[in-house]
Amino acid sequence: MKVQTFTKLVTLSLIAATTLHATNGDNLIGIGAKSRGMGGTGIAVSHGAESALANPALITSVEGTEISFGGTLFAPTITTTLNGAPGAPVPPQGAYESDADLNMIPEVSIATKIDDNWYIGIGMWGTAGMGVDYSKAKFAPLTQGQFGNFNMVTNLQLLQFGVPIAYKTGGFSVAVTPVLQYGNLDINYRMPTPTGTIANVGTGLAQDFGFGFNAGVAYDFTQDGVKGLTVGINYKSSIEMKYDGQLTGATVPFRLSLPAGDTLEQPEEYGVGFAYEMGEHTFAFDYKKINWSSAKGYGDFGWEDSDVYAFGYQYAEDNWAVRLGYNHASSAVVEGRDTRLNFFNLMGFPATAEDHYTVGGSYEVSKSFSVDLAYVYEPTSTKTFSTAGLGLPFNTLTTDHKENSLSFQLNYKF
Repeated sequence: MKVQTFTKLVTLSLIAATTLHATNGDNLIGIGAKSRGMGGTGIAVSHGAESALANPALITSVEGTEISFGGTLFAPTITTTLNGAPGAPVPPQGAYESDADLNMIPEVSIATKIDDNWYIGIGMWGTAGMGVDYSKAKFAPLTQGQFGNFNMVTNLQLLQFGVPIAYKTGGFSVAVTPVLQYGNLDINYRMPTPTGTIANVGTGLAQDFGFGFNAGVAYDFTQDGVKGLTVGINYKSSIEMKYDGQLTGATVPFRLSLPAGDTLEQPEEYGVGFAYEMGEHTFAFDYKKINWSSAKGYGDFGWEDSDVYAFGYQYAEDNWAVRLGYNHASSAVVEGRDTRLNFFNLMGFPATAEDHYTVGGSYEVSKSFSVDLAYVYEPTSTKTFSTAGLGLPFNTLTTDHKENSLSFQLNYKF
């Protein structure tokens, strides 16, 4: 019976293993090298064409046409350890590190000024490109009292397409970005059965499209006598995605009823930002609320809402700039009374990253061409949750989560 319980718990953990390599929950702290270099800020400070998702009202800073092309090399390190009960030995082979330790996330943004009032753009942004790969790890049968990771290989990819449309009059700007999101989810693993055989589990790639929108406003107080001060507000709608057979198939051994079925909805969020430019110095602050608890799928598994605080600084000269930033988000995954979910969240869904330190810079090669770089570091976040009462050879589970990422971007103006 204990073997069956343990097998069911690990099976449940697989359904979200693909979204553990992210930052604010499963969202990147910012889209684009400029934003990421300034701690993910972008609700009140304009980053040109790349502002389409952070606050589309800020694409009104472009003077003609601007094209930004780049991406992020994302390198997460996830290690999970099983801890023995007091006085008992730690289970053999109790710690594993995922081999899915490098992802490439693309970003392309275009914005153009139509006239003194209207601006329009188009873009494609990878908002997640993640997964786990334990295919090279040794398979350890549970009947020997050991922990096996089931040679699990999973992958989730989210890509958004949007067309920001903005209107500006005086210091006031307002905009909306209709968003088409593409997502795919694939879960494959090997699982021991009560009879001692090994079953291969996997329904193949599931994919879907979903629709949503971003809306934003910004106001520059310069004409009101407060030079350099900008305030922005942004709202992102939820986007419902359904991955046929992935979530319900993985939870069958639990006899778990999922109100959302195979739906995994990207949550709505809203935020406010302030930016102040003083000569060569720019200071920015953003606050965002991400409603994980009310998102279909995430709410079923106990995710809590996240409060995100981002701070950014930029020093700019004629043809170069340096940036610094800090981003903090409360963990969406917390220890709960249901130890089954504790096991599931830390083993398969450890969205526990909280603190991020960023640095970046730009260099203008010519009046038309520039290059941006950004580096984001998230120190190891360690969480230990109780798994007591589940009949397993351990009573707590510890997950270490660390992230490094490098963003680059090429910009062309004409």
